[in-house]
Amino acid sequence: MDTGLIGIAFDLLRVILRLLSTVLIVHVVISWLFAFDIVSRRNELVGAVWRFTSAIAEPMVRPFRRLIPPVGGVDLSVLVVLIGLWFAERLSYWLQGVLTGAGPVL
Repeated sequence: MDTGLIGIAFDLLRVILRLLSTVLIVHVVISWLFAFDIVSRRNELVGAVWRFTSAIAEPMVRPFRRLIPPVGGVDLSVLVVLIGLWFAERLSYWLQGVLTGAGPVL
């Protein structure tokens, strides 16, 4: 891709979006481990990771939880946020192409 300032800015944006996606996935996996009693909530390492991922994931997921009810006990709001992050990443490639003149406008 472009190594100019625009390219660097969009690469940084995509790294942040991927990190957010990873944090969301880790948050969901840990919640499943807690739900199925595979990992104890008293485990210090898992508790620290849980608090970290909760601090990042919950503010993103909370607005969607109010709008989307659980289906069969499964919280679909995380899936909606993951799809949104994926869409934002794809949109960043298009926008970078438009701004640098390397891609189609439509």
